[in-house]
Amino acid sequence: MEIPRSTLEYWLLRKESIDADPGLVEFFESEVGIAFLHRVIVAAHFAITMIGPSGVRVVCQFLKLSGLDQFIAASYGSQQAVAAEMETAIVSYGVRQQADLGANMPAKEITVCEDETFHPEICLVAMEPVSNYILLEAYAPDRKAQSWTAALHESLEQLPITVVQGSSDEGLGLRHHIEKDLGVHHSPDLFHVQQSASKATSAPLAAQIRQAEKAVEKAQKTLDCQRTEQATYLSQEPRPVGRPRAYDKHIAHAQTQVENAQAALDTALDRQTQAQAAVRGISHCYHPFDLETGATQEPEAVAQQMSAHFAALETVATEAQLPERSFKNIHKAKRLIVKMVATIAFFWLTIRAKVEALSLTPAQEQAVHQWLIPAIYLQCAADKASSAQQRIALRQRSQVLIDRSNSPDSPLFLLAESDKRLLESVATECAQLFQRSSSCTEGRNGQLALRHHGLHRISHRKLKSLTVVHNFYLSRSDGSTAAQRFFEQDHPNLFEYLLTQVDLPGRPAQKRPPPSKVPRLI
Repeated sequence: MEIPRSTLEYWLLRKESIDADPGLVEFFESEVGIAFLHRVIVAAHFAITMIGPSGVRVVCQFLKLSGLDQFIAASYGSQQAVAAEMETAIVSYGVRQQADLGANMPAKEITVCEDETFHPEICLVAMEPVSNYILLEAYAPDRKAQSWTAALHESLEQLPITVVQGSSDEGLGLRHHIEKDLGVHHSPDLFHVQQSASKATSAPLAAQIRQAEKAVEKAQKTLDCQRTEQATYLSQEPRPVGRPRAYDKHIAHAQTQVENAQAALDTALDRQTQAQAAVRGISHCYHPFDLETGATQEPEAVAQQMSAHFAALETVATEAQLPERSFKNIHKAKRLIVKMVATIAFFWLTIRAKVEALSLTPAQEQAVHQWLIPAIYLQCAADKASSAQQRIALRQRSQVLIDRSNSPDSPLFLLAESDKRLLESVATECAQLFQRSSSCTEGRNGQLALRHHGLHRISHRKLKSLTVVHNFYLSRSDGSTAAQRFFEQDHPNLFEYLLTQVDLPGRPAQKRPPPSKVPRLI
């Protein structure tokens, strides 16, 4: 290719004017150096603006601090063009990959977790909780049921999946969308149940504890003052004329006041402990399997346990004479017992139908229900446990059930290898069916809020590109992305794709001296 002489002369002159080490200049002017510079620019934009919560100006600052602004244009305008090109490429990648992977994925039944967030535009977010794949993340004019239904149908139109359950808060629009429009079971969000129960007791009981602590402190000061006065009187030589004050009587009275105040504080602390235990108990019993033994829990048993925990909360509220609003919050949460028990019943009806479809013997079906599915469920619960001790205990109980399934006297022992793999797949699907929270969408909403706080606005293109990065790039500890888990297929690396789609920006313009300051007074 012929290059104009003037252009070649400018290139050579610019190369000689770069204020950097000659070896570094020679490297970045070479073919390998330019390729490396291209990769660094794309990586900076991808890591800072797509994975991290920052914007283009941080990329510009990175280029200046690293000295790369000597070799590449680092102005906001040039880097903004790179960011726009990258977002467009990411969106295009996501559309193509979802279409290709969806055409080859196995048909599956899923649960959707749904919630809204505000930027301040209304953003509808729907996720598949097992894979953590974002099915829907888009702005909408409102959060009515018809808006939810239209947006979700558009997102799932090309995918061979069937929604069998939805989990969300108790918003009227979401409930109508799930129960009426989709016609599936609505699973209440445990978080909001516990939130209402905790809101009813935590703040009022904490206020009573603070009041009781102040009473103890005041009574103790009074007792110390009485003892000090007695000691001062006894240490005087000669003692004052007249009948001495009845110090022992006053000290005994003050001691009684301290003991009464301490007893009131202990009672307040005990009530707080009881309330916290009841709130935790609501979560602990809301499982189709007993986390301590792995035994099945029928809906009636779960209902009894939940009623007992709410009764304990009401007893605490009554004894502590909490305000009327506390009882309203308790009753608000208690009303959802019916729906939570219905979710347990829905779980058992669904998995029994799935297991019956395998045409197993009665003994094998019993082994699947009593050992295999509970073992997998306990493993899933262990992954979500809050402490290492709980995780270890749950995994140990799970292993006991797995060992029973694999023992020579197990009805599943003589099954063919292919039948075992199929049975394990169905059992995993059954165990993962129970979804008691839409916390995955709450976490996603928090991430979007963090980005909105830093950027002040998330455009439609930016939102779509963030969705693609979440689905096709971010990975769990096992290295799998949400798309790989959802579609059960591999996909091309997103970052390597961007290297082929995003161009390297131009060379930096000639540095101009800052404008001279003209004195205002002559």
